[in-house]
Formats: sequence, C-alpha cells, structure tokens
Amino acid sequence: MKKRILFICLGNICRSPMAETIMQRIVDEQGLTQDYEIDSAGLISYHEGEGADPRIRSHAARRGYRITHLSRPIRTSDFRRFDLIIGMDDANIDTLRRLSPDLGTDAKIHQISEFFVNVQADHVPDPYYGGSQGFEHVIDLLEDACQGLLQWIIDN
Repeated sequence: MKKRILFICLGNICRSPMAETIMQRIVDEQGLTQDYEIDSAGLISYHEGEGADPRIRSHAARRGYRITHLSRPIRTSDFRRFDLIIGMDDANIDTLRRLSPDLGTDAKIHQISEFFVNVQADHVPDPYYGGSQGFEHVIDLLEDACQGLLQWIIDN
C-alpha cells in the first residue's frame, strides 16, 4: 500500500514544494517510487497555480533539484487522503489542527522538526523575506528532515 505524504507551509511556494522535491528524490534513489505519493500544499490560496518562488528554484537547481510543483491550498479531502501531513513550523501546525476535520485526521499531523537527524532546530523558517543564505539553510534543513522522515516511516 502506498504511503501518502503531504508537506505544508504557508503559501506553498518555498518550503513545502522544496520538501516535496527532496523527498521525491530520496524515495526515487532508494527505489521506492512506487511505494510513495508525495505532494505539497499551502495554508493560503494567495499563490494558487503559481510555480515555486524563483529564489528557491534557483538555489534548488544549484543542488540538482528541479521544482515543478504548482501552488495549491490544502483541501479538507487532503486530511483523509494523506497518511502524513507535515507542517514546517508551529503556526503551520496550529492552523492544520484547526482545519483538521476530526481526531483521526488530527493524528496524521506532524511538524517536520520531529524528523531532524543531524540538525538542532525546532522548525524550518520561512525564507521568503530573507536573503540567499535563508534559502540555502532551508534546503539543508529539509534534506536532513526528509532523510529522517523516510527512516522513521521504514522503522514504524
């Protein structure tokens, strides 16, 4: 049975599409593509239909990633469809818990920081209003967390 993972950030143009792209590469490299469905969404619909922020795409490309996701808002049906819903920070988690239609779906919500292996951080910061270094830091954090997430899924 496929494991379905949905990454969430505020606008779905920086952190969550980057996490989706990194996680997809990791499962592809492990030969697990057929076992996973990976997507991302935002808590707001402001950027719906837009590609990822050009700055995150540029930094991602330097590391060999290609982000193709188009922004979309989270839907109520996502809470039932996905096995894991991963938010990037406390505000994302609080909003997801408010949007969650019931306790069963609420249990699917996790903060990405739960899966850090080699990083000491309590969230993945939004790089939108920062400089280049912020985008690089986000990619570093997400690479670590996605590796940890896959290992957690395998172990559980």
